[in-house]
Amino acid sequence: MKTSRLALFTLATALLGAPALAANKVSFKDPTGDDKGPGKYVYPTDTAYKRGSFDLTDFSLEKKGDKAEITVGLNTSLEDAWKTGNGFSVQMIFVFIDTDGKEGSGSTDSPPGLNVKFAPQNAWEKLIIISPQAASRVKAEVGSKGGAQKDNILVPLRVKGSGRKISATVDASGLQGEPSQWRYQVLVQSNEGFPSGNDLLTRKVNEYEGQHRFGGGNDGDCDPHVMDLLAGAGKGDASEEKAQYEMLSYECAEDGTAKKAATLTMVGGEAAPVEKK
Repeated sequence: MKTSRLALFTLATALLGAPALAANKVSFKDPTGDDKGPGKYVYPTDTAYKRGSFDLTDFSLEKKGDKAEITVGLNTSLEDAWKTGNGFSVQMIFVFIDTDGKEGSGSTDSPPGLNVKFAPQNAWEKLIIISPQAASRVKAEVGSKGGAQKDNILVPLRVKGSGRKISATVDASGLQGEPSQWRYQVLVQSNEGFPSGNDLLTRKVNEYEGQHRFGGGNDGDCDPHVMDLLAGAGKGDASEEKAQYEMLSYECAEDGTAKKAATLTMVGGEAAPVEKK
């Protein structure tokens, strides 16, 4: 009897402890082959932009004390074609986080150059920008172009590309709460060393592709400059490809401004897929 009681007590203790660990880590998946923005985008022609370079496959975030570890998977082996020293060159990742889940709280606008908005119920409180460029350059761009959002944009302490994964470490002191309760959107863009106008280090999508320009979009500023993102429940189901294309759908006015901007929702929250240890 004593043995049984001890076993039950041990099991109960383990079960009680498990959620606390699980609450600090989430992971999501995305279908492959959907790195086409709203459905028709194509890669630049330069060989640096390998097939699958902007095809998001998975995302995870784990909070460890005052740090957060992020991993982003892509559908190709990473290369540092432009010698950044971080193991990758062409990719740039934007991780938007809705930490409170409250409509009307946070921002529905994106930084300049992405050309997307967020639904009011999925407004974001924090944004993490993962770039192969030096943190000092990214911070300077955020400071000069981030506007009212700049204080809510985090630049990682460390970034590294290896194999098919980009990892980053972020100071999590400004990220309040449990990751399993947050909502997420992960946008895959392209690192741009010479951004146009007020764009925050992002690469444009034009009507026709060029050596360093995506094609399949519009030459104005009405199309979303995003190649892939999370959609649906973030499980990697085939249906999430269609959900992505619908989210990124847009309409342009004759003058090249947005008649209907691409409006995004997030994945996660209470129904987030939680990775247990």
